[in-house]
Amino acid sequence: MTASQTAIVADPLGLHARPAADFVAQARTYESELVLTSGEKSGNCKSLLGVLKLGIATGSEVSITAIGPDEAAAVEALASLLGREPDTGDT
Repeated sequence: MTASQTAIVADPLGLHARPAADFVAQARTYESELVLTSGEKSGNCKSLLGVLKLGIATGSEVSITAIGPDEAAAVEALASLLGREPDTGDT
């Protein structure tokens, strides 16, 4: 199975070095394979360089996809760490 979730990056400076390092540290606590996608680019959530190379700015919509035994918990926690859920237009 696969789990995925979308989030909007809330940090005013985007996913720069310090928040990226925190994100990677959190990702490494999960067994699942984790991929972060921004636009057309993807990177391994457990690799600092893999995350930084995406150049994610504040307000960017990103997707986290997980495959593995703890996939649901992983995507929920990592999406929460990045920021807020995207506005779907529903009120």
